[in-house]
Amino acid sequence: MELFYAALQERFVWGLLLGILIAGFIWKSGFSARRHLAREIKRLEGELKDLQRHLNTQLKVNASGNEALQSELDLLRMQNENLRVNNAALSQKPGRAEMRLLQVHEIAIRAMHEQAPGFAPAWEKAMRQGEAELEAADSGLKKLLRMVIPGLAAPQAVAKSAINIDSESAR
Repeated sequence: MELFYAALQERFVWGLLLGILIAGFIWKSGFSARRHLAREIKRLEGELKDLQRHLNTQLKVNASGNEALQSELDLLRMQNENLRVNNAALSQKPGRAEMRLLQVHEIAIRAMHEQAPGFAPAWEKAMRQGEAELEAADSGLKKLLRMVIPGLAAPQAVAKSAINIDSESAR
């Protein structure tokens, strides 16, 4: 023990002990920092895996949604094309032109019943007006009204044509 007390009185021993103590603190703090960083790395790796799993799930959901939208869009395009073809075919059915001409004649005859003098020129004028009215009625609200209620659109056309014929014969 005497040797131990004698060694403690040496400055070199005190410096050595102080250096060992400082080295021990540094080693312990490095060890703690490494342990803390290892835990942090594991946490971040787990978070990264969760984020990748979430991203993969989100991409799968988006891909399936896009596929569903694309298939629905293709179906709607096919339906649109079918409806366009059917509409064109229906407008070309036999009897459509005759029905149109019949409507033109009906409008012209009604107009002529109201104004009998000068039947031939008035007849031609009434025919032209009837055709013009049907062409105008082929688009928009008049077409819809004529298709839904055929008799509803015709009286308005007769009244307009009668007014036009009266104003032209007065000239």
